[in-house]
Amino acid sequence: MSERENSDRSADAPPAEIAAEITAFERIIPRLLRNILVFSVLLMAPVFWFYHWMGALGFVLGASVSYVNFRSLTRGVEGLADRIVNQNSGEKGGRIVFRFVVRYLLVAVVAYAIFKGSSVAFYGFLWGLCVPVAALMAEAVWQGFAAFRKTS
Repeated sequence: MSERENSDRSADAPPAEIAAEITAFERIIPRLLRNILVFSVLLMAPVFWFYHWMGALGFVLGASVSYVNFRSLTRGVEGLADRIVNQNSGEKGGRIVFRFVVRYLLVAVVAYAIFKGSSVAFYGFLWGLCVPVAALMAEAVWQGFAAFRKTS
């Protein structure tokens, strides 16, 4: 949708409808974080089946890093958006950039430590890093279902 179509749509939409859309979008991030935790628990059994306890330990570390990484990403994006929109924002630009860099350093350090320790644990770690993908896919299915339900 082009920017003009989007502005025309918001000009035509009543304020209550826009407020309802904003509220619906605000609920996505907490739902994604919850889905990451749910998929972490659900995927623990297959990881343990394939890679035994060492792979399961790597999976727990990978899923934990994924959760912290995703949470940090959302806070960073919110801080960056606040900094762009609000000129008098209390959020410092250097702190935002620092958090983005630390996210990747955390993943790299944990991955290196696990890789040096056990290749089986590293496979579990990679599974854990993919947990947010499963959570995002579940959210896409939910949004599709909600859109079809709204049009019916």
